[in-house]
Amino acid sequence: MNVILIILLSCLFGIVLGWLCRWLYAKFKLTSVEQRAVRLNKEAIKEAEAKSKELLLETRDQLLKEQQQQEREARERRIELQRSERRLLQKEENLEHKQTELDVIRKQLGDRDASLLKKEQEISSKEGSLITELERIAGMTSEEAKTNIIEAMQNDAKRDGQLLINKIEQEAQLTADKKARDIVVTSIQRLATEVTSDVTISSVSLPSDEMKGRIIGREGRNIRTLETLTGVDVIIDDTPEAVVISCFDPVRKEIARVSLERLVQDGRIHPARIEEVVNKVTKEIGRIIADEGEKVVFDLGVHNMGQETIRALGRLYFRTSYGQNVLNHSKEVAILSGMIASEVGANAELAMRSGLLHDIGKGIETESDANHAELGADMAKRLGEDPRVVNAILAHHSDVEPTTLEAVIVQIADAISAARPGARRETLDNYIKRLESLEQIAESFVGVDKAYAIQAGRELRILVNNDTVSDDGAKEIAKGIASRIEAELRYPGRIKVTIIREMRVVEYAR
Repeated sequence: MNVILIILLSCLFGIVLGWLCRWLYAKFKLTSVEQRAVRLNKEAIKEAEAKSKELLLETRDQLLKEQQQQEREARERRIELQRSERRLLQKEENLEHKQTELDVIRKQLGDRDASLLKKEQEISSKEGSLITELERIAGMTSEEAKTNIIEAMQNDAKRDGQLLINKIEQEAQLTADKKARDIVVTSIQRLATEVTSDVTISSVSLPSDEMKGRIIGREGRNIRTLETLTGVDVIIDDTPEAVVISCFDPVRKEIARVSLERLVQDGRIHPARIEEVVNKVTKEIGRIIADEGEKVVFDLGVHNMGQETIRALGRLYFRTSYGQNVLNHSKEVAILSGMIASEVGANAELAMRSGLLHDIGKGIETESDANHAELGADMAKRLGEDPRVVNAILAHHSDVEPTTLEAVIVQIADAISAARPGARRETLDNYIKRLESLEQIAESFVGVDKAYAIQAGRELRILVNNDTVSDDGAKEIAKGIASRIEAELRYPGRIKVTIIREMRVVEYAR
C-alpha cells in the first residue's frame, strides 16, 4: 500500500514538475516572442519614418523642379509676348509711314491727272487741227488714211509671216534630209552582202571541135531535137571549143546549158538520149526553182506565200540584170525595206514583203507586152495580196504614184540595191557615156537651160526657160526627149523624163 502511494505521489510529483517545466518554457517563449514583436515593431516604425522622410524629400524635389519649369515657361512666354508686342508696334509704325506715303502719292497723282487732262485737251485740239491740215495736204479723209495704214500693216505682217514660214520650211527640210541620209547610210552599213553577183553562163565549153559535129548530128537531127525540146537557139560558129546558147527565157537557157554539158560529158548524143536528159534536167531545175524560192522566203521570215508566188521568186534565181542576180536583188531590197521601215516607224513586215515581191513580174512566164511591174501587180492582185503590196509593186519604177509610206521605202531600197558599188556589171566608161548622152539629148532642145541625169540614169530632170517655153511647150519637149532616148539609146528598165518650169522672183533687202 505504501509502495502504491509512493508510486502515485511520484507520478503526481512528476506530472506537477512536467507541467511546471512546460509552463516555465511557455512563459519564456512568450516573453521571447513579445520581445521580438516589440523589436520588429520598432524597426518597422523606424523604416516607415525613413520611407516617409524619403518620400517627403522626393516630393519636395519634384515640386521644386515643376516650380522651376513653370517659372521658366512663364519667363519664355513673357519674352515671346514682349517680342510680339515689339513687332506689332513696328508694324503699326510702318503702316502709319506707308499711309503717309500713300497720301503723298495720291496727292501727286491727283496733280498729275489734272496736268494730263489739261495736256490731253491741248493734244486733242492740236490733233484736230493736224488731221484737218493732213486731210487738206494728202487729199484723203481720216478713214481712208486709216484704211491705208491698216493695209500696209497687214502686208508687212504677211511678209514677216512668209519669211518665218520659209525659214521653218528650210530648217525642216535640212533636218529631214539629214535624218534621211542617216537612215539610208545606217541601212547600207547594216546590209552584209556580196559585192559581185552570179552571171548566168550562155556558152558551153567543149573538149574538142570534133564534139560540134556530134552535137549537130546526122542531117542536124541532134541540134534540132535539142532546140525543139528546150526552146533555145544553139549557135555553133567558128569559136574554138565552145557552143553559144541564146534564149530570152533564162530558165530555158539554163536547162539547155546543163543538158548540153551532161550530153558532152556522157558522149552519147542522139535524139532519144537528148530527150531523156532534157526531161531529167527540167525536173531538177523545177526543184531548184522551188527550193530557191522557199529558201529566200524562209530566210526573210515572210509567211503565207503561195506556191505560185514561190515558184515565180525561184525563177528569178536564173535571171540577171547587168550581172546582178534578180533574186539576190529582191532579197536585198526586202532587207533594206525592213531596216528603213523600222527606223522611220513604218510597217516593217509589209515593207519587207513588198520589197521581196517588187520584181516578181520578171519571174512570170507570159507573152504579154506589159512591163514587169504591171505583170507583178496583176499576179499579186490575183493571188489576194494586200492592196498596199500591189501599189508598192506598181510604184517601184514610178509607173503610178505611191499611196503608202512603205511603197516609197521600196523605191528607195530598190535604188540602193541597184546603184550600190559592185551590184551591177556595167563599166564606168559606159555608165558615164550613157549619162552624158541623156543630158546631151535633153540640152539639144530649144528652151532647155540645164539637164541632169540622176538616180543612176533612171531619171532625167530638165530645167526649161520660163519666158520662152509655155506649159504646152514643156509637154512637147518632154515627149520629144523621151522619143529620142528610145530611138538612140539602149538602157535597162525605164527612164523618167521630168520637165521643171518655174518662175523665180528674187529681191534683195538692203
